[in-house]
Amino acid sequence: MSTHINAADRKDIARSILLPGDPLRAKFIAENFLENPKCYNEIRGMLGYTGTYKGVPVSVQGTGMGMPSMGIYSWELITEYGVENLIRIGTAGSFHEDIKVKDIVIGMAASTDSNYIHAFDVPGTYAPCASYELLSKVSASSTELGIPFKAGNIVSCDVFYELKEDWWKRWASMGIMAVEMEAAALYMNAAYNDVNAIAIMTISDHFVTGEKATARERETSFTDMMKLALEAAIR
Repeated sequence: MSTHINAADRKDIARSILLPGDPLRAKFIAENFLENPKCYNEIRGMLGYTGTYKGVPVSVQGTGMGMPSMGIYSWELITEYGVENLIRIGTAGSFHEDIKVKDIVIGMAASTDSNYIHAFDVPGTYAPCASYELLSKVSASSTELGIPFKAGNIVSCDVFYELKEDWWKRWASMGIMAVEMEAAALYMNAAYNDVNAIAIMTISDHFVTGEKATARERETSFTDMMKLALEAAIR
């Protein structure tokens, strides 16, 4: 079995899973949203839990930061534990004035500056995209909960501390909504293994205005994102 996840059996992890980068956020979700959560993973501090949400089994697993880390955890969850629906929940930085701090964005597609695609030996340029099935479920959940979101193209970048201050403007000129660091790898792994994946992010930073979410705003906005993801996971 997996060398990074120590769940004893495939049945210990649900078919649908939420993937926050921060393992402590996985703990928060388990303790505040799941019924009878059980911790199945503590390796490298990447906490993983399985419980039920409205009677349906759901898991939540921390993945760490960046595409290599997301690539490892999502691949093992899919191939070793049979996970079929993977929902990333995290943060992103907005590239446009009308996409504001606290807004929820969904990556219909995930452009990238990464070379992650080389692992799949694709003879050309590949466009990682979200599962339409999960996107439809998130949309239905959004309507029911009254939690709006914006959907479009995002970019998954390998570097957090870019040296050129205006690097993001070239992505923005192509309609890229926001930047994060994991979705492209998740979408590639899901596509190759024929499972569903989607990335839901809350805007925490704004490249145009310089605004950043406060601790209180992050708490409230993240909770909305969690509810949206959980409702989609059980549909």
